[in-house]
Amino acid sequence: MNWTKAFPTVSVIVLNHNGFSFLQGCFDSLLAYTSPDTELLMVDNGSTDESVAFMEQHYPRVRIIKSATNLSYSGGNNLGIRHARGRYVVLLNNDTEVTPGWLEPLLDEFGSDERIAACQPKVLNMTNRKAFEYAGAAGGFMDRLGYPFLRGRVFDTVEEDVGQYQSAVDLFWTSGAVMAIRRDVLDEAGMLDEDFVLHMEEIDLCWRLHLLGYRMRVRPDAVIYHYGGGTLGQEQVSKMYYNHRNSVFMLLKNYSLARLLWVLPARFLLDLVLIIKLLLTLDPKRAAVVAKAYLWLIFHPRLIFQKRREVQHLRKVDDKAVDAFFYPGSVVVAYYLRGKKTFTEIWPKPD
Repeated sequence: MNWTKAFPTVSVIVLNHNGFSFLQGCFDSLLAYTSPDTELLMVDNGSTDESVAFMEQHYPRVRIIKSATNLSYSGGNNLGIRHARGRYVVLLNNDTEVTPGWLEPLLDEFGSDERIAACQPKVLNMTNRKAFEYAGAAGGFMDRLGYPFLRGRVFDTVEEDVGQYQSAVDLFWTSGAVMAIRRDVLDEAGMLDEDFVLHMEEIDLCWRLHLLGYRMRVRPDAVIYHYGGGTLGQEQVSKMYYNHRNSVFMLLKNYSLARLLWVLPARFLLDLVLIIKLLLTLDPKRAAVVAKAYLWLIFHPRLIFQKRREVQHLRKVDDKAVDAFFYPGSVVVAYYLRGKKTFTEIWPKPD
């Protein structure tokens, strides 16, 4: 394809659901620090506030894609991707603000190696700008049992940014808060899995890309700020449910059968220990949430098998080719039993 002005190099897709209070900060920063030939889109996910009217009045440059219903993260972003015309697409949360020079390093990464499929900048906290942000930090990894963690954030421990993760490195996953992707790899790997509904969709997509032989990168010299949970709210029970459900769903989709034979029992044992702990500490509500996550998996074997078959048909490399991005131990054990609270304490990988 000839990428002329009719087909901009980059399309930035901002997903919005009742996020009126964040839109001015997000789009003012995009207009200030993004080139005029960048395509800007807002996908409105069935908002009932004044988001659409505000955007139509104040941001005529932004193309608005309206959904009558809330398609959640995957569905809304997939809708935006289908409308985007860029060679690269950037999925950007609405509760973010970009900074000068935030996009160019990501494009430089794509230009350096055609195998780089996705890239993210460093993500800092909007309200405490010296700290990393929970959902993005300086890029994501995972242990072999499906527990994700980041350079700058492990479980509930979020570090201050003092330059400790300033190197550009390969990652296991890039943050869904700000994720630049080659458009053509989505034609090959498929888009975000809409059956995830919420949480871990970007990790699942990055895993598929790894299985196709692609690379994910972080450029910490590019920076954005993110409120984090700005439009999700404090739905901690829902978050816990989808995190447990989707992490195991992801294992079932992407691992080889040989790897699953030992990973699944180990993962189930850890979750069983968690359920028992929650019951002993008189927290039956959260114990029921973890059990409910497993019930969903038990009652959806056909869907899981179909998704697994699709991924295994796509894969070009074996599990060992991806192992460098999996922490070889259990991040749960390291964090909760050994008291290692930061990325470098758990996994002193050389930058």
